[in-house]
This record gives sequence, C-alpha cells and structure tokens, in this order.
Amino acid sequence: MGEQYYVRVAGEGIGFSAAHFITFGPGECEQLHGHNYRVAAELCGPLDEHACVVDFVALEAVLRKILEAFDHRVLLPTEHPQIRVTAEGDEVEARFADRRWVFPRGGCLLLPLANTTAELMARHIGRRLLESLAEIGCSRPQRVRIVVEEGQGRAAGYTIEPVAKD
Repeated sequence: MGEQYYVRVAGEGIGFSAAHFITFGPGECEQLHGHNYRVAAELCGPLDEHACVVDFVALEAVLRKILEAFDHRVLLPTEHPQIRVTAEGDEVEARFADRRWVFPRGGCLLLPLANTTAELMARHIGRRLLESLAEIGCSRPQRVRIVVEEGQGRAAGYTIEPVAKD
C-alpha cells in the first residue's frame, strides 16, 4: 500500500487584491478590472525527521511573502505577443491594438507571463514557492499544487512534480 503525505495552507488572509486584463484572441481584450484573489498551496512529500512534510508556519510565511508583491498592483504580462509593456522612469505603459494604459511604476507588477490568467499566475507562484523554500533550506517536495481563486467558485490551478536534484 502506497502512502502520501501532504500539507495545505489556504484561507482568509492568504491572497491578494489586484487589477488585470486578459486577451482571448486577436484584437479581443477585456476591460481592466480587479479581483480579491485567494491562494492555496499544497505540498506532497515524505515526512522529515520531525514527522512533517514541511512546517506550516514556514510554508505560509514564504507564500505570503511571494503574494505581497502582487497585492494592490496592476498585473501586466511581459511575454504576451500583442501586449507591449514598457517601463520608463516612474511610469509603465501597456498597449494592445488601439488601447493604451499608463500606470505609476510603483503600482505595477510586471510578470514574465504570456497572459495574466489565474492558470499562469498559479504556475508563477508555484515556481517561486519552490525557489523560496529551497532558499530557506526546506526539503524539496515531490509535488506542489497551487490554486488561485479569483472569485467564489472560480479557481484555476497548477501542479508540478519537481525532479529531485542530486
């Protein structure tokens, strides 16, 4: 019989409020709008010497630190083929077709994504979580699952099974 252990952090206070827009096809772009996002992280792996997959407190602290960068920002994708994002001085300009937005630099988070969908944000958060946990010496989990909820009943997720490093 195979066994797996996991820990999960989620709930009120683990999330961020941000504005974004996404595109659906050539020339089709949503209006800028915002969400109160909630995020859940689940890590699966073997138990450590303390009979834990990872310390809840450490996991939650790392996740909150990652999400701080997203909070109260306009999320802009830097790898979208039709959205041009440029940062100069104190301003960020985003262009899509004949639309143009200008934001204060401090109010934006430029993300290395093709679109600011919940799915791609979940991937970005998951990868950052793995990096950050490694930096503080946590053992590498066998699987990480991130869920980004943009509204009640509307969530997307990402799962990665990192290859163990020798």
